Amino acid sequence: MSTAPRRLTLADIADSRAYERERDEFRSRVTALKQRRRLPIGPVVTVVFENRDTIRFQIQEMARVERLTTDAAIQEELDTYNPLVPEPGALRATLFIELTNDEEVREWLPKLVGIERAVVLHLDGGGVVRCAPDARHASQLTREHITAAVHYIGFELTAEEIDAFGRGATIAVDHPEYPWETAIPTESIAELLGDLRG
Repeated sequence: MSTAPRRLTLADIADSRAYERERDEFRSRVTALKQRRRLPIGPVVTVVFENRDTIRFQIQEMARVERLTTDAAIQEELDTYNPLVPEPGALRATLFIELTNDEEVREWLPKLVGIERAVVLHLDGGGVVRCAPDARHASQLTREHITAAVHYIGFELTAEEIDAFGRGATIAVDHPEYPWETAIPTESIAELLGDLRG
């Protein structure tokens, strides 16, 4: 299995004028890509599996909105988001708790403390792979009685688990306050196998 690094570097991030020239086409491509990588789980949780293109888009858009122009500022974004670029044998994802009003926030965020450790892949044949939260992000979650609306999580799979994933999988949340699951569509399986197999 290939171990070539996929992390982004300063050379991968276009300056503002160059990015404006490619932005419409790149945004359309990433939007289509995310449709295959976005999985709703129940009424308020969505997982988006990230890759090099989705993370490059995130960094380019942050640089555009915040007018980041120095190498140091761009490098800070690279350091923040590069852990979400999966290496072979791994999947990386952003978990969103999608709430639309203050009442939902008050209801769900206290109930879902610990959700960043409660996402699992159920593989063809009965295997289970549990997520792990991104360590840097988790270290910033300082409140014990309420969770954040966004979490960064990852899954590490063996070669045998990757093969089983390729035959079919379900993604589930086994949090006691939120027992939901979603079958992963065939096109999403195919997309994510590209991450896993390099």
